[in-house]
Amino acid sequence: MSRTLSSLNSGLIWAGAGISASAIVVGTWIAPLGWRQGLLAIILGHLLGGILFFAAGFIGAKTGKNAMQTVQISFGKGSVFFSLANVLQLVGWTAIMIYTGAEISNALSLALWGFSAFSLWAVLLGVLIILWLFTGSNQLGKSKLATLIAMFGLTLWLSVKVLNGQPNSTISGEMPFSTAVELATIMPLSWLPLVSDYTSKAKKPFSATFFASVGYLLTSGWMYALGLGMVLFTGQSEIAPMLLLTGMSLVGIVVMILSTVTTTFLDAYSAGVSTSNISAKLKETPTAIAVTLIGTLLALSLPVTQYENFLLLIGSVFAPMIAVQIADFFVLKRTELQAKMDWIAWGLWFTGFLLYHILSYNHVHLPLGLTIPVMLVIFMATIIVRKRIK
Repeated sequence: MSRTLSSLNSGLIWAGAGISASAIVVGTWIAPLGWRQGLLAIILGHLLGGILFFAAGFIGAKTGKNAMQTVQISFGKGSVFFSLANVLQLVGWTAIMIYTGAEISNALSLALWGFSAFSLWAVLLGVLIILWLFTGSNQLGKSKLATLIAMFGLTLWLSVKVLNGQPNSTISGEMPFSTAVELATIMPLSWLPLVSDYTSKAKKPFSATFFASVGYLLTSGWMYALGLGMVLFTGQSEIAPMLLLTGMSLVGIVVMILSTVTTTFLDAYSAGVSTSNISAKLKETPTAIAVTLIGTLLALSLPVTQYENFLLLIGSVFAPMIAVQIADFFVLKRTELQAKMDWIAWGLWFTGFLLYHILSYNHVHLPLGLTIPVMLVIFMATIIVRKRIK
């Protein structure tokens, strides 16, 4: 695999990925904690998730393997299961992103021009994502750079408008601090099964992964904080009314379209990469286009409005997986792809998956949420078990 991705491009690509409507929406859920506690949960969760994001990305950058190939180092043929799981979660994310972007754009166009056509907005987003796929995954041309600059500028303007509002002291609902940390951790965690699809092409492994991690965490945390501030300082829990309130209706449509396309493109492309790990006959770009089309159809047919459980399910599947990988690569120095099924790794993963759901089912609230403690358990268990069974 050719290494053509510069550190700057890596940082900009992932900074763009962090600017998304879904992150703003999740940020609004944290509002019951208030500004200080909510912001603390966002920062803490993103720092924890960021460490894992870097670790996963660095494995791919160092080995030159895409995300699902790095899974094969620990799980052998079992990586096919995670490839399937990753494709499913990416189809889900594609549908969520297109639905959210189309819903907000439709609400704004209705308020501006009396024009309501959710289906048209969804199809437009799907078409733009497909066009973006043909521009390449790791090249930041002039059009992409201009798009990212526009997104940063418009989001900064929106942030100033929101934070100039008056504090709202009548926020209803409750949320444990640990749940807020969990929600902030899981957003960067959801990228773990695909970050190496991009860092594997890095010219400088450490630098490119570091820039990618910092770029993503800064903008994703920013979006969470924007969603939190939106509720606390404008009293709005939905994005479209808030954009109208701040006078950003037309600009808001542009922001929604740009952020949806740049983020969902990464999901669709990586779905194509994951399918190539399942079968070499499945090519990346055609599969990515198919995923975009399926995501668009799902967005048109299903009301994808609540996805907290979807996020938590992602954490329960991929957190134990990356815990085994981190222990294998960084501590046990395993770097070779395995041809056979690694049943030890599978047992460790299943233990983590089961532990997560047992704790969740029994409504256990740990200070840092469930994801990080479960990962620590599986990380230590992997080291102990691997050393005992050679």
